[in-house]
Amino acid sequence: MSVAFRRESDEEHLEPRFELPLPPGPNIVTKRGLALLEARNAEYEASFLAENDEEKRKAASRDLRYWRKRLATAQPAPLPTGETVAVGTRVTIDRNGERRQIDIVGHDEADPANGRLSFAAPLSTVLIGGEVGEEIEVPGSPGLVTIIAIEPIPD
Repeated sequence: MSVAFRRESDEEHLEPRFELPLPPGPNIVTKRGLALLEARNAEYEASFLAENDEEKRKAASRDLRYWRKRLATAQPAPLPTGETVAVGTRVTIDRNGERRQIDIVGHDEADPANGRLSFAAPLSTVLIGGEVGEEIEVPGSPGLVTIIAIEPIPD
């Protein structure tokens, strides 16, 4: 058999497994976000230690590296006063007569369907630093957004 048709192993023909991408910029977290990171890290640690299958263990190891890195780089946000929009605040906004309440949180805590936006989300970036009564233009969106209320996110 020709050397051209031999394979050293099946490994060389598998799709490469890349590390999970980390969001760019700082890893700012709320108090709740830090607790979630700690819990998720513990969950993946236990999953990794309990896994016996080599392939599943490799996948669990990759996930564990991601969550360890997120926990190690977590920067707790200063406790907000509620005077201006910041990470850790709940903001009530009015856009074209429709009121909406959003929480500004860290990347790993974000859940847009439930009103939790990352501080890096486009709407969050234009709101951060805003005060009650301020009207803000959101790029790519018609009309202005008015800040109705700001408060620290309740525990």
